[in-house]
Amino acid sequence: MNRLDLLAFGAHPDDVEIGMSGTIIQHTKKGYKAGICDLTLAELSSNGSVERRQQEAKEASEQLGLHTRINLELPDRGLQFNEMFISKIVRVIRTYQPKIIFLPYPEDRHPDHGNCTKLVEEAVFSAGIRRFQSENDLAPHKVDHVYYYFINGYDHPQVAVDITNEMKAKINCLRAYKSQFVSSEGGIETPLNNGYLEAVEARDTLFGKETGVQYAEGFITKRPILVDTLIGAAR
Repeated sequence: MNRLDLLAFGAHPDDVEIGMSGTIIQHTKKGYKAGICDLTLAELSSNGSVERRQQEAKEASEQLGLHTRINLELPDRGLQFNEMFISKIVRVIRTYQPKIIFLPYPEDRHPDHGNCTKLVEEAVFSAGIRRFQSENDLAPHKVDHVYYYFINGYDHPQVAVDITNEMKAKINCLRAYKSQFVSSEGGIETPLNNGYLEAVEARDTLFGKETGVQYAEGFITKRPILVDTLIGAAR
């Protein structure tokens, strides 16, 4: 059975890890099935190569305990509205039938992150339409909920996940991407290899402070979350 409990989309390998690897680790440790779909191979990245980035993504996936990782090999810096792109993403959603989907928070300095979100939002809607045709003509699927995670952007999250016990594993997972987060001789200095991991930890610390724990990952949601009671729902 290919069905996933959660499926996270990112424009590039490492996007999902930056925003929510702690949450993924927490869920896979509990036995939930998680997957990542990267839209591009990040072939235009300033440092590293496609081959090295894929090897790093494989190492990170093992640390995350992923059930599956897909790369659609769409063009880096070419994630514009395109019916073929949407159809490919619909096929992924219908194939894995996730309960929850995660997308980048669209207010981000990198245009690919916001464009990734627009494409997947279109695909999430179309995946549930019976007469929408996608590759392999799979059955329609409607997800239960969509959450938005932070990469470079920042806002006040409406939902936070306590990752205090997973923070060390998150940083180790990000360190798998040495080509991106570690300066090397002959490499180019970018925001990623100049204190970026420290900034990620600082953001998770801030979200933790706001929610009464040491570290937390924050998420945005456009739909209300239904709970049985408000007693014990917040700390």
